[in-house]
Amino acid sequence: MRPERRPGPEWTAAPKPPPFNLAYPHEIARRLKKTLLFLLKLAAALSMSILLWHGLPAQGQIAVQKQGYIPFTEEPINYRSNDLKDPVAKLKKKLETGEAALRYEPKNGYLKSLLELLDIPVNSQTLVYSKTSFQYKKVAPDTPRALFFNDDVYIGQVHDGKALELVSFDPNQGAIFYLLDEHKTERPALERAELDCTQCHIAASTRGVPGVFLRSVQTQESGTLVTRAPQYITGPQSPIAERWGGWYVTGDVGHQLHLGKPSAGFDTSAYLAAEHSDVVAHLVLAHQTQMHNLITQVNYQTRIAVYDEAAKNKAAGLPADTPLSDAARLKYEKPAEELVKYLLFANEAPLAEPVKGDSGYTEEFAARGTRDSKGRSLRDFDLQTRIFKYPCSYLIYSDAFDSLPSPAKEYVYARLFDVLSGRDQGPAFASLTANDRNNVLEILLATKPGLPAAWKKRPAEQLKQQVSIGKE
Repeated sequence: MRPERRPGPEWTAAPKPPPFNLAYPHEIARRLKKTLLFLLKLAAALSMSILLWHGLPAQGQIAVQKQGYIPFTEEPINYRSNDLKDPVAKLKKKLETGEAALRYEPKNGYLKSLLELLDIPVNSQTLVYSKTSFQYKKVAPDTPRALFFNDDVYIGQVHDGKALELVSFDPNQGAIFYLLDEHKTERPALERAELDCTQCHIAASTRGVPGVFLRSVQTQESGTLVTRAPQYITGPQSPIAERWGGWYVTGDVGHQLHLGKPSAGFDTSAYLAAEHSDVVAHLVLAHQTQMHNLITQVNYQTRIAVYDEAAKNKAAGLPADTPLSDAARLKYEKPAEELVKYLLFANEAPLAEPVKGDSGYTEEFAARGTRDSKGRSLRDFDLQTRIFKYPCSYLIYSDAFDSLPSPAKEYVYARLFDVLSGRDQGPAFASLTANDRNNVLEILLATKPGLPAAWKKRPAEQLKQQVSIGKE
């Protein structure tokens, strides 16, 4: 997928380059040198991508590694580090040591076995027919690409494709990309893909960090994008009318108009979940992708701010324990505030009518939830006027959230408590009723390990006051 170009609430115009004086030849030379270096890097990246898919044998290496320019490869991020703890990295080690094995099937290759080993439900399947992926030549309305996911991993399979595409979220590094050769082999191996995927998956649509995104586009009959037609990056803030262009959608959305199509008119026997491209799975997928990106963005910005501040203090001869400056804190507090809003669905577009899935995904997803003594879970659906019954993202339980650097996590927890306790009644969180805040707070207190001590000291009287505020 490539980043969309349509401006929206999360987009700002690119800043104009500073003017330079044509009377100074050295300035012109500097600009030309910078441009040429960029073009050389781009040419190298494109040539390696071509080599990847057209110049290598079927059983050879399928992922370009340690070549080409990739952002965040230096300190303090070290994106190319092999010190990874994401689910696919863990499975990769097990495959290499023989602790796990992939099973090949003539119809679906290694897909079913891979889903089982990574605990990804088959009924999470969504089908996309727009030519917006790495193996776009194989994707069409008659042969859509199948996507499967759980809380940490995304897998894409292209009909008669060369490789399974995987995105796995590492607690510290964000999205890590892998490929698995679709051809049967004695020792199938997961290969980390760097240059192959980051060309598109570090972009404005991923908040400038290694991440994932969903596009809603208008297509021609072949699945090719319509030139100059509107495109949308899909998230919880997206109205139904702008969603699912280039995707098949099954289930019931009532009379709500959208840009998707029912999955009919092509052979669905080749797909693990047959024709299902469940609307509820689509809703969860749209929320989860940008949630992952936001967590990674906050993680990166905090680490960079702390690293830069430490270098600055060292150069100035200041002690290592010098408190962070206001400017340094602002670098991560701004995205952290966006993370708080996103966690609490502050900008969620309402559902005009009830929505119902058709694949069993709704029940499967909810059954995985951690529940409090009242049986409540952040994975419980509403699907009447909004996606979830209790408006706080289930990804607050993720390893990625727990791995946020301390300065950012302390900020997020403090702001969450401000909102959920009723202290913050500002317009940014006006969609949250007193009951919403109370329910979420009680669920988190009962089910979320590692909460700050201040949360647990909250008196019962404060709960009563919050509820009374909502009734006024």
